[in-house]
Amino acid sequence: MEQLARNAQTSFGIRLTSRQLAALSIYEQELLEWNQKFNLTAIRDTEGIRTKHFLDSISCALAWKDRPPRRLIDVGTGAGFPGIVLKILYPGMQLTLVESVGKKANFCRHMVGKLSLDGVTVLTARAEEAGQNPAHREKYDWAVARAVADMPVLAEFLLPLVQFGGAMLAQKGESAPAETQSAEKALRLLGGQVRQLIPVTLPGVVEERYLVVVDKLAATPPAYPRKPGIPAKKPLENMAS
Repeated sequence: MEQLARNAQTSFGIRLTSRQLAALSIYEQELLEWNQKFNLTAIRDTEGIRTKHFLDSISCALAWKDRPPRRLIDVGTGAGFPGIVLKILYPGMQLTLVESVGKKANFCRHMVGKLSLDGVTVLTARAEEAGQNPAHREKYDWAVARAVADMPVLAEFLLPLVQFGGAMLAQKGESAPAETQSAEKALRLLGGQVRQLIPVTLPGVVEERYLVVVDKLAATPPAYPRKPGIPAKKPLENMAS
């Protein structure tokens, strides 16, 4: 865990406290145990968990620097990445985790209880359902997702959840620049505009990674997100072209 703390400091300027490291250690152990019974994540070794789950989640801090989210929603969180890691970093943040797979949502609830995290809601729901739910629509200053869908689809999942003046954050691989370019029309339609693409380097990981930050400049039209399954079948970039 000392190596994780060093990497968080040198790569992203985040100082992890002993309490935060203890929480991440518990998280790691629970993930390893649950992964033996349920297929929660493809990464099953401690080094992979620390780099590709924990550090990768911590890298989100590059997007907001010294102004972390007050209310964050993590869509398609899986086993809680990046949302639960970010909640450990920012205990005062209100967090909503959205996960449609029951066993993964249950693991997230288990971790929230195990780590005594306050102010966390776990929704077993599709992103499209959350985006049309008045309790969540345009209620967050940040919406984040990691490896959930291509950018035009992801924008339709995230931007309806973001309030005016907030932002969406997509954690992406090497295809980020091309994907973002292809999503420009969709982003505009949904009330978004690209602010920046931030390159991310993880120790020992050769693949290029990016944080795509999109500002919410206008309200999302009420028709979006469309019904579950439609955004993936008919991405907005195809309709807009």
